[in-house]
Amino acid sequence: MKNVRALKQDCLITYKMVYYQYHQKVYAFVAHKTSSAYLAEEVTQLTFIKLWEKRHQLSDEYNIDVQLFRIARNAMIDELRKDAVRNNLINQLEREINQPYIDNLGDRETLKNVNDAIEMLPPARKMIFKLSRFNNLTNAEIARMLSISTKTVENHITLAIKQLRKSAISTAFVFLLDALLNNC
Repeated sequence: MKNVRALKQDCLITYKMVYYQYHQKVYAFVAHKTSSAYLAEEVTQLTFIKLWEKRHQLSDEYNIDVQLFRIARNAMIDELRKDAVRNNLINQLEREINQPYIDNLGDRETLKNVNDAIEMLPPARKMIFKLSRFNNLTNAEIARMLSISTKTVENHITLAIKQLRKSAISTAFVFLLDALLNNC
């Protein structure tokens, strides 16, 4: 409870101490519940951001660990809900892929290879790539929609392009992929 009082008095040293003492424990808690290193990292970061932002609202009646894990649990639930919305959006985008574009390609096998390569991307990267290339959203729009920074969106798109280029297996695939990647 001493930590709670110190945090409420804006003590940065106490905040750092709580961070170092509980960072790994919060990460392990979320990783165990979600089986996702990505979510564990995101939720852990959000937990400590929210702890600092809401430090004046902490209760003097509970120890810091109880309140910290409550924040982590709520942040995890929020992120899981956002993931569900993102997955629904991805599914919707997949259904709405431009049919005339597919018909003009004439080579459904090549398109299948491109789609397979895109599906091999990590979930967040795949979603951001699809929002950018298939839905023609700007990086800023994607960042606002997903509550992440524009730089994070840029990094995901850059990494997606690098990964897709590495998986190109034929000249036709490279040609199609380059056409898709340059469709900004």
